Amino acid sequence: MRAGRIASGDCAESCFATTGIKRVSVVKTLRFVLGDQLTPEISSLVDLDPAHDLVLMAEVAGETTYAPHHKQKIVLVLSAMRHFAESLRKRGVKVDYIRLDGPGNTGSLMGELTRAVSRHRPKRIIVAEPGEWRVRHAFERWAGQSDIPLEIRDDDRFFASRARFHTWADGRKQLRMEFFYRELRAENRILMEGDKPVGGKWNYDPENRKPLPARASTPERLRFPPDAVTREVMALVLTSYPDHFGEIETFDWPVTRRDALRALTDFIERALPRFGDYQDAMRAGAAFLHHSLLSGALNIGLLTPREVCAAAEAAFRSGMAPLNAAEGFIRQILGWREYIRGIYWRFMPDYEKSNALDAHRPLPLFYWSGETSMRCLAEVVTQTRRHAYSHHIQRLMITGNFALLAGIAPAEVERWYLAVYIDAFDWVELPNTHGMALYADNGLLASKPYAASGAYIHRMSDFCSDCVYDVKAKSGRKACPFNYLYWAFLIRNEGRLADNPRMAFPYKTLQKWSDAQKKAITQEAEAFLDALPC
Repeated sequence: MRAGRIASGDCAESCFATTGIKRVSVVKTLRFVLGDQLTPEISSLVDLDPAHDLVLMAEVAGETTYAPHHKQKIVLVLSAMRHFAESLRKRGVKVDYIRLDGPGNTGSLMGELTRAVSRHRPKRIIVAEPGEWRVRHAFERWAGQSDIPLEIRDDDRFFASRARFHTWADGRKQLRMEFFYRELRAENRILMEGDKPVGGKWNYDPENRKPLPARASTPERLRFPPDAVTREVMALVLTSYPDHFGEIETFDWPVTRRDALRALTDFIERALPRFGDYQDAMRAGAAFLHHSLLSGALNIGLLTPREVCAAAEAAFRSGMAPLNAAEGFIRQILGWREYIRGIYWRFMPDYEKSNALDAHRPLPLFYWSGETSMRCLAEVVTQTRRHAYSHHIQRLMITGNFALLAGIAPAEVERWYLAVYIDAFDWVELPNTHGMALYADNGLLASKPYAASGAYIHRMSDFCSDCVYDVKAKSGRKACPFNYLYWAFLIRNEGRLADNPRMAFPYKTLQKWSDAQKKAITQEAEAFLDALPC
């Protein structure tokens, strides 16, 4: 691929001196490792020749600011990158590492690739496929303007390649996760007995929806105080991004392979045994409950999905965890995570443009401030600001559910999710938000909108107990807003959703309402939404 020339490299020697490494006499291959590719066995490094190859890693402002990322997310990625680079050096690998505040930093991945080519004059470039469409597209554009061969290798850290998903999806009218998950279970011999699933069932989800009893204790989780490298990054982030969302002082996520493995062991031993029962439960003031807290480490490559699933299966086989817990957790990794990635790459870049429910309201300010009288939303946003984390039901049935019911523009909601969560990268965030939470893809991903009134939140949490609103009131000044927003949502979208078999029950109820009742509930919902600061 060629069209044009790379920079001439007149300042190669002086630029190279800033990297602090000795020149490789002949750089055969420049291997570009991105911030979410921190896996030693990744395809771009598997055949590395330490004598003649060079690894390029770059911290760039373009990646820290394309969304207003949570301060802790930036700390996680940059600190983990620095630790990973040092681990490569200890193995004798030569690393050209570009710091965010380094001299001459261009602020973009492609700018740093161009500078590195000027410094090192490699014969070829290798990169594992980026996880995000926009980054892959940037590499393809760069390659089209370069005389140097650039190879984009498959990211083989997943169970299923992109081609594997396409093979499964081709010719299907509906792309439901459950059936893809079953095929991957069988192919990878996970929780299987012969050609049958262990226990006789593929899915134990009905057993995984229990509310947390009021007196039930939750496990204390292993956390990771910042080391010197992380503290240096925290200071840099505070200086460079003081206005970004989130607290930074509470950062305690694993940033090394060693600590990520310790976090995995902690989850398996302390939390997995009850994870199945209470994975959908919520409790005020309890951020982590029985959840794994591993998605950040997984999504930047400190852990691999295979080893995580193997650990959960081993816990079941040894009697440490029940089947509903092991299967429920493995389904999230082997099933949902792989499926979401497949959806993303099959339908991007057009996927994010759909807006099936014609939602256009702006994002309310409380998504950033946490200042709202709705206790459930205040709890989740405050927790997110403090930890850059909330678990999947909080995301789907609190912040996502409100955005769905309120008719908030999908692009605004998606930008928020991408910004505030430590594990949010476009390939995993976009389909989860666009398809699962907002139904903006018209059911391509989910069989129905995940819309719910306050009754669901009351059943699965203790948020309603000290709320100023009455979760049992359907309308009126003291009524829980989720209640009238739910019915207004159904009324507003009746033409789009009434024929959905999974929506038959609420629409049967709605048929009994008079036009006056429908008008009143719609007006109440609109008045509430119109009054929200944005």
